[in-house]
Amino acid sequence: MTTQRVRRRAPRGPYVLDTRELGRRPGSLRRVETTIVQPSDFGTEMLRVPAGATVALDLRLESVMEGVLVSGVVTAPLSGECGRCLDEVSDTASVEIRELFYYPDRVVETEDEDDIGVLVDDHADIGPVVRDAMVLSLPLSPVCRPDCAGLCVDCGARLDEVGPDHSHNRQDPRWAALSGLAADPAITENKEKD
Repeated sequence: MTTQRVRRRAPRGPYVLDTRELGRRPGSLRRVETTIVQPSDFGTEMLRVPAGATVALDLRLESVMEGVLVSGVVTAPLSGECGRCLDEVSDTASVEIRELFYYPDRVVETEDEDDIGVLVDDHADIGPVVRDAMVLSLPLSPVCRPDCAGLCVDCGARLDEVGPDHSHNRQDPRWAALSGLAADPAITENKEKD
């Protein structure tokens, strides 16, 4: 039984790089410095690269025996909310990427073929590589500033605004039933009769 490879269509989108100029001459090099508009947002629940953001690509495309090695730096603006006080957070992230995109006839057999980048009609889609690198670099709990005090757990007030003396009279929940008994007039009346 013979296995046939399904011919894929050339990928499309802002993260697709055309490698035809390199040919298959190992050592050929081409620099790509450009900006693209992020088509959809990606990131974590707290911090993301928003759709419509301008993303800067500073890349090297180098032809090697197995395919095309794409390496360089991707810089993107971030927006989200502070993990302590929920205020808006804006930042910029730069990540390094390095990925080998194989020529279709040089693909190495592995258990998980989704992890292998393959050139389709001499085009490399670096979108998944950029997304993975960017998401892994994001903090799980971003803060608006390092000394952000956060919110009061009782009333939700911003602790930076209400000051260090802000507090609430908290009663231990284990004693709450007893305080209810002291306020009950029937119990007070029975005590007086004894």
